[in-house]
Amino acid sequence: MTRRAIDLAEAGRGRVSPSPLVGCVVVSNDGEIVGEGAYIFSEVTHAEIYALNEAGERARGGTAYVSLEPHAHHGRTPPCTEALIKAGIKRVVCPMEDPNPLVSGKGFQELESAGIEVVRGILKDVAEKQNEKFICWHRNRRPFVHLKSAMSVDGRVATKTGDSKWITSASARQYGQQLRYEYDAILVGADTVRADDPALTDRTGKPRDRDLLRVVLDSSLRTDPGSRVVSTAPEHPTLFVAGSEGESKAEEIRGSGAEVAVIQGGPRNVSVVLDELYTRQITSVIVEGGPSVAGSFVESGLVDKFTFFLAPKIIGGEAAPAAIGGEGPSALTEAIGLRDMTFELVGPDLMITAYPSE
Repeated sequence: MTRRAIDLAEAGRGRVSPSPLVGCVVVSNDGEIVGEGAYIFSEVTHAEIYALNEAGERARGGTAYVSLEPHAHHGRTPPCTEALIKAGIKRVVCPMEDPNPLVSGKGFQELESAGIEVVRGILKDVAEKQNEKFICWHRNRRPFVHLKSAMSVDGRVATKTGDSKWITSASARQYGQQLRYEYDAILVGADTVRADDPALTDRTGKPRDRDLLRVVLDSSLRTDPGSRVVSTAPEHPTLFVAGSEGESKAEEIRGSGAEVAVIQGGPRNVSVVLDELYTRQITSVIVEGGPSVAGSFVESGLVDKFTFFLAPKIIGGEAAPAAIGGEGPSALTEAIGLRDMTFELVGPDLMITAYPSE
């Protein structure tokens, strides 16, 4: 049933930020599923309340399976712990503690103080991976960073002339849209905007409770006012991050409907860029920039997850840019190790997803 609660939580994918994904299953004392629920931010009501309302009196003496620790404080809603206690739930099974300091451990404590048995840790790894963005947001006080890149099998993102449309297949590009749907923001550099003139939008057509924020790192604000990302700023939230050298052009960009943040050290200081996004309650960002931007995040140790799409083609050539820029390590012992790697064919392309080793 814990797995069922985790599966139910997926209904909120792309629709809960800045809150977590939560699912709940209520099972009566004779083993029947009597209530289920999932959390959607705009609907306010929590997963536990949906499940308890569906269960009604059949919840009394039963078990609640919840994918994340129930909260015990008054926020946008009354405490879910209070509702579980009033409903007569006798046992709560939950895989993980909520990393939010307002909740962390307090929900379990309140339930146990009311005489409810609390079982922790079942499918903990699965539950933590599901809420990896929310966990990073609270533990590291910055957005979760997912670096995505499409390349040839020899690691090139363009030819020596800069030709890059398209290295990977339509299937891979469509899958990339699915990834965008899960994130609060998409981030690229000014070079990508100049080279590709991308829209940087979520084109899945799925409902989302928060518009995708487009973030462009542009030190001197040299982006063409006629570019798609500038001309569509009134319809799609857009943030340019600049250095002091771009201040003179900031008002022109703002006049287009985009926002401009001038930060200390300029946008290559990606740690400060993430600080800026944190203040805007951006819990997650997918980085789709070119080699320079990718290298800045990698060398700063600020990538939490990687996804690489490898096309079955070889570009070659010393002048063809590689996926990750920057200085790179001097020794192989300094190379970034990867863990929890998965491999999946997406059309003709190989998708590799991995996390940096601890």
